[in-house]
Amino acid sequence: MSSLKFGTSGLRGLVTDLVGSPCYAYAGAFFRSVPAGNGRREVVIGRDLRASSPGLAATVAHAAAAAGFSAVDCGALPTPALALEAMRRGAYAVMVTGSHIPEDRNGLKFYRPDGEITKADEAAILAALGDIEASDATTSPVPPVPEPDAIARYRQRYRAAFAPRILEGLRIAVYQQSSVARDLLTDLLAGFGASATPIGRSDTFVPIDTEAHRPEDVAFIRGVMASGDYDALVTTDGDADRPLMADGTGRIVRGDVLGLITARYLGADTAVVPVTACSALERSGGFKQVIRTKVGSPFVIAGMEQARRAGARAVIGFEANGGFLLGSDVRVGENVLGILPTRDAMLPILASLAAARAAGLSLADLVASLDAGEMASDRLPNTPAERSSAFLARLGEAGFRDDFLRPIGSPQAVDQQDGIRIDLDGGRTIHFRASGNAPELRCYAEARSARDAEDLVRWGLKAAASAMADEGAGA
Repeated sequence: MSSLKFGTSGLRGLVTDLVGSPCYAYAGAFFRSVPAGNGRREVVIGRDLRASSPGLAATVAHAAAAAGFSAVDCGALPTPALALEAMRRGAYAVMVTGSHIPEDRNGLKFYRPDGEITKADEAAILAALGDIEASDATTSPVPPVPEPDAIARYRQRYRAAFAPRILEGLRIAVYQQSSVARDLLTDLLAGFGASATPIGRSDTFVPIDTEAHRPEDVAFIRGVMASGDYDALVTTDGDADRPLMADGTGRIVRGDVLGLITARYLGADTAVVPVTACSALERSGGFKQVIRTKVGSPFVIAGMEQARRAGARAVIGFEANGGFLLGSDVRVGENVLGILPTRDAMLPILASLAAARAAGLSLADLVASLDAGEMASDRLPNTPAERSSAFLARLGEAGFRDDFLRPIGSPQAVDQQDGIRIDLDGGRTIHFRASGNAPELRCYAEARSARDAEDLVRWGLKAAASAMADEGAGA
């Protein structure tokens, strides 16, 4: 059985399941699903730094030529840089990346001329897929046209928006690892006046997850920051659409907190976020409206489009993993930063550092001033979707929910648009949802202290496992 699956952002799976005919088939299905006359018959292709990515990118170019598309090779560059190039050209795009997952896996992200594909587009690709085994990825492809300047145009996007020397005096450690943006990030920070020191460059792929942090990454970051030589540490996931930042103490700043800082710095009036983002948005964000969606950038993008149609002026979106999306043009001081409705790591990194610098605060003190509370999350691996679904269905029933939660508190409000998110007494929340990428039940919690949030997650996973075991025994 193939591991290939559309998740919260694109197609992903084991490299062994993707190389060759499967990659050709899915790329070809994307090209066949494109309506005639909808944009140029051109596709820009990019990739991250995984060992398998160049070969997969070549297969995508082959499928494009077979479908009558002219292929443009943008090389290794951040996903948002590729999306920006596609918008500039009015072309389609395919990014070869597995984002933060291990190197034995990879994936494809598909873009229309106006941004990421929607869930409806995913359904159209699957409908056009056909017989993967019959897909011929062996004939000689037409070589794509090289386009080396796409990453330079992305760099210029930020150089033109932010004032020169805006990060003057900041000492930043740039954890380069295998991020496709490692040189670009160092260059941009230095160009804005920061002392940017590259560290930890790797010739092999490092699966940096900006939300579920690996213990070895946490230990490395704390060790670097313990020297006292830096005001902050910055890095990204593999394709640079999600940021990771740590303050001067070595504490990693949550992605939704980076999103909140960035949104306020940009003067956004409307924030669109998934249900997993912090409730501080409603409590102290200063927005005219906050729209919450299911988890996944396609849902955030749909929410931003809805807000824009309703007349919202400055629309942004972000996810708990830190990926930041611009749903409209916004002002940065005297300059305008154009719409880019896809996840981006560069903007929240630059804006968060600039916000701290402008306030005369350390990043840690700026975060503390938001009073955003604490969040924790974890997962039950190897939990089949049917077991998660049955548990979530029971948790949706008021009687079971009250009994289940009695050991930790009283439910105050319930949001069921993506799993079950429950507001508890004492300003706490607990949220259960099935993963969109793996057979896992995930639990998220929010509380005033980190310990309380972690305790809620530990209790939640243990209680959920017990409830599912009892359900299985009674079946």
